[in-house]
Amino acid sequence: MKIVAYCVRLDEMSSFEKFSKKYDHDVKIVKESFSPATANLAEGYDAVCILGNCTANREAIEMISKLGVKYLATRSAGFNNIDLEAAKEVGIEVSNVPAYSPNAVGEFAVAVTLCLARNFKQAFKRVELQDFSLGGLIGFELRNKTIGFIGTGRVGQTAIKAFSGFGCKMIGYDLYPNDNVAKYLEYKTLAEVLAEADIISLHCPLTEDNLHLINEETIAKMKDGAILINTSRGQLVDSRALIEGLKSGKIGGAAIDVYENEYGIFHYNHENDIIKDENLLTLKSLPNVIVTSHYAFYTDEAVTNMVEYSLQNLYEFEKTNTCKNKLV
Repeated sequence: MKIVAYCVRLDEMSSFEKFSKKYDHDVKIVKESFSPATANLAEGYDAVCILGNCTANREAIEMISKLGVKYLATRSAGFNNIDLEAAKEVGIEVSNVPAYSPNAVGEFAVAVTLCLARNFKQAFKRVELQDFSLGGLIGFELRNKTIGFIGTGRVGQTAIKAFSGFGCKMIGYDLYPNDNVAKYLEYKTLAEVLAEADIISLHCPLTEDNLHLINEETIAKMKDGAILINTSRGQLVDSRALIEGLKSGKIGGAAIDVYENEYGIFHYNHENDIIKDENLLTLKSLPNVIVTSHYAFYTDEAVTNMVEYSLQNLYEFEKTNTCKNKLV
């Protein structure tokens, strides 16, 4: 199959070389992100391979359809950047990589939780200034806390198992409870998780129904001083409501690896640019907030799997007209 792979990073190159040979694909590598402005690069190709920060809207999808593209494979688990309805209308089959490495994100959630628990952000800054004082750095131990998980799918399960080693109480909410997960935590309603958890960790996909799941109303239901961890999707959290909760002390801290307006900012170097997003600038400035650049997934294992599984999906489409990770 002839494939044009968009937004390819240097760390993906060796995997593309290896697995394009394995699945007998002819892959053209481009650095540009997929969007209506770059859709013309797909002319003469059967498929496009994109990332989660690409813009696969109706305009872009209709453009590649006219160029003869039949398949679109994203190297990400999330697909909220893809207009699936438009793809279905024009007959483009779409696939994702739902489980490239749950461990990467699950372990990251544990890591940033520990950073907040022990005030690492402030401690690191102090040492840089040769300030070795202890005042204000006192932390807490996870064994005495209740952790609430919203979403208990593959990534959520990995995080739950990792947190279980700390001896903390764990509760969770999911539209579809899992018997295996119930061995580690107690399933409760969303309202109960919000009210009882000292730490809330988000592990659910973004849908029309849970946009701004964390908002002014749900924050008001949380424990005073609750900590929020988001390694899932930025649009799950209303940033303005989060900031107000942090300023009032209702929320005691937050770690956000994803941000609702991250497109065009995260994964790019803006060292010499003026960032105009006031909410992001505020979150970055708060001492009890850790902002990272959507890299919870970023491990050797995950990057390799993302490339391989996306090319495998296209191989299955070519040979069988379907694939196990088909979205439409």
